[in-house]
Amino acid sequence: MVVVAILAILAALVVPRIMGRTDDAKRTAAKVQIRNIEGALQLYKLDNGIYPTTEQGLKALVEKPSVGVIPKKWKIGGYLPKLPEDPWGNPYKYLSPVQRADQKLDYEVTSLGTDGEVGGEGVNADITNWNLDKE
Repeated sequence: MVVVAILAILAALVVPRIMGRTDDAKRTAAKVQIRNIEGALQLYKLDNGIYPTTEQGLKALVEKPSVGVIPKKWKIGGYLPKLPEDPWGNPYKYLSPVQRADQKLDYEVTSLGTDGEVGGEGVNADITNWNLDKE
C-alpha cells in the first residue's frame, strides 16, 4: 500500500511537468521544420530566380508547378521529398510575397500552433519564419 501511495505522489509530481514539455517539444519541432522549408525555398530561388507564388504554394517544392510562372530550371526530384505537416497534423501555410505594415517579406511559412487557428497566445500562438527567434 505504501508503494502505491509513493507511486501516486510521484505521478502527481512528474506528469504535469512531462505534459507541459510535450507542447514545448512540438513547438521546437515546428521551428525546425520551418527552417528546413526555408532551406528548400532558398534552393528553389537559386535555381529559378524567384520563390513559388502563393498560388503554387509549398507544393512547388515537391512537384513542378503547373500554374503561374512555370520554373524553367526546376530540379528533378524536387526540393523536399514530401511536404511535412506541422507537429499537430496540419499543413503549413505559405504566402509569397507578403506585405506587413512594418516590413515586406519574400515569403511567409506558418504553423497555426496547437489550436490550428490564426493568432493565439502561448502554445496556441502561430509560429512563422519571421518570428522563430522571438520566442
